[in-house]
Formats: sequence, C-alpha cells, structure tokens
Amino acid sequence: MTAGNDTVLELLPMVFAAPNDALARAEGVLHTDPTPLHASVAHQVIGIWQRDWGDMRLALEHLRRARALAARAESAEREADVLATLGVALVHAGRTRQGLAAFERGIERGTGHTRARVRYRRAYSWWVLGHHREALDDLRRAITVLRQVDDVIWTARALTLRATVHLALGAVDRADADFTAAEALWETTGQEHDKADAVESRGLAAFRSGDVPAALRLLDEAEERYAKLGTPTFMLDIRRCEVLMAAGLAPEALAEADAAITVLDGIGGQSTRKAELLLAAARAARLAEDPATATARAALAVRLFAGQRRTWWEAHAQLVLIEARMATGRSSGRLVAEAVRVAERLSSFGAPAAPEGWLLAGRIALDLHWTEDAERYLAVAARSRHGGPPLARMTGWAAQALWARAAGSARGVLEACRRGLDVLDDHRTTLGASELRARATAQGAELASLAQQVSLERGGPRQLLVWSERWRATVLSAPPTRPPADPALLSGLTAYREIAARAEGARMDGRPVPTLEREQRRLEREIRSRTLHIRGESPGDGDRFDVGRLLERLGDGRLVEIAVLDGRVQVLLCGGGRVRRFAGGLVAEAEREAEHVQAGLRRLAHPGADGRLPVVEAAGRRLENLLLGEAAARLGPGPVVIVPPARLHQVPWALLPSLRERVLSVSPSAGSWLRARETEPTPDGRHVLVRGPGLATGGAEVPEVAGRYGRPTVLEHEDARVPRVLEELDGAALAHIAAHGTFRADSPMFSSLRMADGPLIVHDFERLARSPYRIILSSCDTARLASVGADELLGLVTALLPLGTAGVVASSAPVNDEAVVALMLALHKGVSGGLSLAEALRDARAALPGDALHQATGWAFTAFGAA
Repeated sequence: MTAGNDTVLELLPMVFAAPNDALARAEGVLHTDPTPLHASVAHQVIGIWQRDWGDMRLALEHLRRARALAARAESAEREADVLATLGVALVHAGRTRQGLAAFERGIERGTGHTRARVRYRRAYSWWVLGHHREALDDLRRAITVLRQVDDVIWTARALTLRATVHLALGAVDRADADFTAAEALWETTGQEHDKADAVESRGLAAFRSGDVPAALRLLDEAEERYAKLGTPTFMLDIRRCEVLMAAGLAPEALAEADAAITVLDGIGGQSTRKAELLLAAARAARLAEDPATATARAALAVRLFAGQRRTWWEAHAQLVLIEARMATGRSSGRLVAEAVRVAERLSSFGAPAAPEGWLLAGRIALDLHWTEDAERYLAVAARSRHGGPPLARMTGWAAQALWARAAGSARGVLEACRRGLDVLDDHRTTLGASELRARATAQGAELASLAQQVSLERGGPRQLLVWSERWRATVLSAPPTRPPADPALLSGLTAYREIAARAEGARMDGRPVPTLEREQRRLEREIRSRTLHIRGESPGDGDRFDVGRLLERLGDGRLVEIAVLDGRVQVLLCGGGRVRRFAGGLVAEAEREAEHVQAGLRRLAHPGADGRLPVVEAAGRRLENLLLGEAAARLGPGPVVIVPPARLHQVPWALLPSLRERVLSVSPSAGSWLRARETEPTPDGRHVLVRGPGLATGGAEVPEVAGRYGRPTVLEHEDARVPRVLEELDGAALAHIAAHGTFRADSPMFSSLRMADGPLIVHDFERLARSPYRIILSSCDTARLASVGADELLGLVTALLPLGTAGVVASSAPVNDEAVVALMLALHKGVSGGLSLAEALRDARAALPGDALHQATGWAFTAFGAA
C-alpha cells in the first residue's frame, strides 16, 4: 500500500467501516518502516480494534505507543487524538482517574476540530461512567464545532451518543429526534460498523418506548450486520438482555449474559462491559427466581463499578443486590436503610429506575410492619404510574396498590390493580407472538394476586371469580397476530420440517445426528426470532368477563374454577344462578399427587400393569379431596366444566371419582369457555381425517371413522404433508388427526404432530385463518401444555382455541395405541350422532372394556372447550 499521509489517515474512519480490513492494513503499515506520524496512526487503529473487540492489555500497549510516536512526530493534533482514544480505553479498563486525565491533556493539546472529537470521546466515557449531565455538556460543545466543519461521520456519532444519553435519562422524544438526524447522516457514508451501531441504538429506543417486537427485530438486524463485519457484540448482548427480560424471557437473558461474560473473559476484554453484563445477569437471575445467582452476580458488579468509579451504575447494581437479598427472606432495618440510600442516589441521578428503588424500600418496610415508613416510600414510587413506558407505570401502580393495602383501603387496592393490569393489557396487545403475550403476563402476577387476596378477605365469591379470571389465560382472549407472508419465515419452516424429518429418520436407523440436530436448533432459533418480531394488531380484549352471562350460559351445568391463594386451593362453584366458594387443600400436595397419577397412567399404557390400577384410583380420590373439597358433593346432575390454574393442567380430571361418569370438559378460563360456547360452527361442514406415518396401528381408526361422515377428506401417505394438511384444516367443521405427537417442554411452540414431510408445529397452526370447529387428536401427549407467565399455557390445544376451534379432544399422557382405536371409534359414534365432544367422550369411556389398559386410556383423554 502507499504510505501517503491521506491514505494512512483513512485507516481511522475505516476501523468502524470495515474493522478487520483496517486492522490488517494497519499491521501492514508497521511492516513498511513508516514515519513516526504514520506509525502512530497504525498503532492507534490496532489499539482501537483491540479495545473494542479484543484484548485490553494489547490495546493499551498500542495506544501508549501511538501517543509516544505522535509526540516524536511533533504533531499536537495527532497526540490529542490518540490521548482521547487512550482515555476511552483506560475508562473501559476500569482506570477511570487515568482515563479522565488523558482527556484533559487531549483537550489541552488539541484545537478546533480535533478538540471537538476529544470532547465527543470524553462524553462517551462520561456516559459509560453514568455522568449524564457532563456527557450532554461535552456533546453540546462538540456538535456545534463538528457541524461547522461539516464532519458528517463525527456529527452522526455525536448525535447517536446524545440520543443514547437521553434514553438513559428517560427523555425518549429527544432521543428519537437525535437518532433520526444521525440516521440521515449515516446513509451518506460507508461506515458499516457505525451503521450497525445506529440500528442497535434504534432498537434500544424502540424498547424504551415500549415496542418490544420492534426492539427485537432491530437488535437482530444489528447482530446480522455485526456478524458480516466479524466483530463481537457485547453492548448488543447487554441491550438484548434488557429486552428479553421485558418480554418475560429472563432465563434466556441470563444464559446470554453469562455466555457473553465467558467470551469477554476469554479475550481479555473491557472491564466496564463485564460489569454491565454482570448487572444484566443479576437482573435476569432475579426475574428467573434464582436469588442466589442474582446475589453473586450483583455483588461482583457492585465491586467492579465501585473500582471503576461508576457511581450511577453502582447504584443500579446495589438495587438488584438488595432485591436479591430480600428474595431470600433477609428483610431487616439495615436493608430498608440501604434501599432508601439507593433510591435517593438513583433519584439524584435522574435515573428512570428510581421508582423501583422506592418501591423496594416500601416492600421491605411493609415486611417489617413499619407502616408509616412504607407508606412514605410507596407514595414516592407511585408517582411513576402516570408517565413513562408501560413497565415504569406498572411499578407505579404496584406501589399504589401496596400503599392502599397498608392503609387498609380495599377499594384503593382493587382500583390500583385494575389500572395497572390495564396498562399491561395495552402493552401485551403490541406483542404479536403468542409466546411473548403469555410470558408478559408474569409482570402482572403480583397485582392479580393482591386483588384476589383482597377479594378473598373482603369481597364475595363473585368478586373473587372476577379477579381470578382477570389475569388467567389472557393469551386466549384474542387470536394471535397471523405471521406475515414472509418468504424467509416460510422457507425457514419448510427447511425446519425437512431437517427434522431427516434427523428423525436417522435416529430410527440408529445413526448419529449431531450435525442435523445443530441445524435443527439453528432453524428453530431463526423461526422463533422472526415470530417474536411480529407486532400485535389486536386492540385489546374489550369483552370483559361477565359472571351473569356465565351463569346464564351454564344452564343446569356447573363450572368449577380453581384458584390458588397463599398456596391453598380455593374452589369457586358456579351454577344454579350463584357462585359459591369452598376451601381445598394445599396446592403443593395436589401437584405431587398429579405427578404420581401421571406416572401411573404411563405404566398402565403397557399391558400387564393391572396391579397399578388401584394405586392410581386411590391417588384420584386424594386429588379430588385436595382440588374439589366439599364442592365435589354439590356438583348437581348436569355437565361440569373444570377451570384449573395453569400449574394443575396435567391433572387427568376424568379420574376423579365425582367426575368419572359425567359430561366433563376442561377450559383454561371461564372466559375462554364462554367464547367457545358462543363460537358458531363453520358453514361448509367439511370433515378432514389425517393419518401420519409411523403409528403402531397405522391409524387404524381412520378408515372406519371415514365411513361415518359421508365423503370426508382423507389425507394419508404422501397426501399428509404439512401444506396440504393446513389447507384442508382451514375452516373445517371436524378434523381428526392420527399422528405421533411430541411435546416440547423446552420450547412449547415447537410441539408437533408428525406428518409425511416432517413435523406440523404450533407455529404452523397459527397461520390458519380459522382452525377446525372441532378437532380430535388421537395420539399421546397432544394435550400437554407448558405453564408460563402468570397463569398461561402454551401448546397445541391453546394454539387452536383462539383461532376458531370450540372443542378439542386430546391426551395428556402416553396411551396404548390399540386401546386408542377402540376409544376413538366409540367417540366418533357419539359425535356423528349429534353429541358434543364432552358427551361423546363420556359415552366412549363407558363403552370401553373394564380392564386397566382401556380404563387408563379413557382417563388420559380430555375434552377441552365447549363444542
């Protein structure tokens, strides 16, 4: 390369346009016996690369060498520029005092344009340190000069940084204006790394304004841009952790933060970024209910921030540390004092997290029964309920509810809970993905629980029912936003099916499949990522739950809603024009019994396990006492609808003695049962029967069932491919699918039914315009669901209910294939004769042989919904 002055100086902007090329060229310069001036530039470029994406020790060595060479070249402007780069590196290395001293010398040595660049980099360091007002002052002075000399690149950088500082202070509108101006400037340059940083920053702005899908989309786009440049993305990791936590994905945020820390340690990277990643990990661990990990990460973050003289950040880490300690039950007067000090420091910084500090102080004081102090702290926290992004307002309404609780105002508690959950409702409707909407409900769990507790203590059964419904199965209250006609998403789904089918075939042949499994996991991440980007279109659930409407629709039937308060079951029996409450047992005991029953059903699915039948039946009796209590004797003669909480979804309700011979259905909520009850059948009356591959019986029931419905559509062999199956299912009156079911507890949206060309997953069902009015899934585990959020369920059944399906029959346990055939034939006999799914399933159970194998098969299947 030529060593001309202009050519070498071009390496400095190049390091943020094509970082790896800039590094290679700078190293090439050093092999050409350069002048001190040119060598100074080359060492500075290498130092920048190592500072931002490599080893801090090497970065400092190169930058100190660059400064010495600039002094030898007798270029004050060159020396000032290097001092600014060195100052940033020293701050990132945790040597804050030395870094700030380097900036002072740089400002002294530089003039005009160079001094403005030095001020920009000092402003960046002020932002890293959490000194936001100082950062804004340096940026104001720098931007004025940079605009005067028409320095597009540095002006865009300064505007981007100023927007980021505004976000840290909660000034979203000012940030948006600066981001918009910076983006217009970046489009005129070739600074690819800077452009990626701008996209990342817009993702942060979207998050701060409450748009989680846009934030995820922009951060993913930024990551793709960085990947093309081959640079690590530690700041992006930190920001994505924030967004994942807001989306209810705290375990994923913790895993991402810990992975980034491992990479950073491996390259000897920036100490400042490590501290920030530790803080992100601590927050994620706290939200994931892992206080031990949260305490360890937060304590280390506090020490690092203190050593780096980053008081703004230190206060945020102390907040998480106190929250983690409180979660372990360590409330004390000393902890209250620490929380107050942190809240005061956050308030003095103007940090948006200050209300969280006051709320924390109020919580601890309440635990200690320091009512006056608690009310004072909560009153300060409650001020945030009227402004800011949704989660900040949620903090305010939580404080208001606790304040009202401490003051003994039941009406005040319920009003605050209502207003807070309304805020979260509005937030949830911006989320298009069912998974995000379900997980986001966790943020309202405390408010819903508070309202339920007050209703139990001071209200009647009707009020408790209303509040039990308020935050239950909300994801089913409106259809999910249909995925867009995204070619990349559709091709990803097709590729996923192909790879999954190949992996399954290899496993069946006993061949190793690590490469295929890695590719399958990659495609899963890609599909999930694209679905999480979908923005919600639903305006919210205006159809509030109406107890009177429920009682009217029940007729002579009964609906049993099971609530859990303070670890104990509360049974709400609805019917006969009224709502009554009965006490049940401890929910922990019920969960243990349900696990024993599930284990027993798995054993009974195999011939020769008849001796287990009395054990399973006895467990069913114990479950009834725990879950229904005295309500079991007051169910009346009519049909019964059970509405369990998400944590009890695995109970095989037909096993309970008082429910065995009844017309029985299960619903995730009373509201979803009402919607199913009022769903009109599809007009075309089509019947679709599907047989997937690999069934032990070959789906033997399908040919016989087909004869009951005139001329149904039968899809089998190569016709049972996912695109064709989805086409026929859309809007059908009845669908019967005999196919292997796989439940994915780790990723419930990838639970599947095996078709000829691979798995039919939950994401596929969500592409239907309208799912079948009734659907029967005859295979194992098709009714298994994952409990997420506050009281939400994800899986095949819950994917169908909001899409127009009014009734589903599915199994919550492994079943015997041969016994299933007999059950399905008896079931369709009733359905074709005009019975509802629940009525037909009741009769089908009664028609089975009395041996343990067939009895267990009947108990494993459940009718969901109301059709």
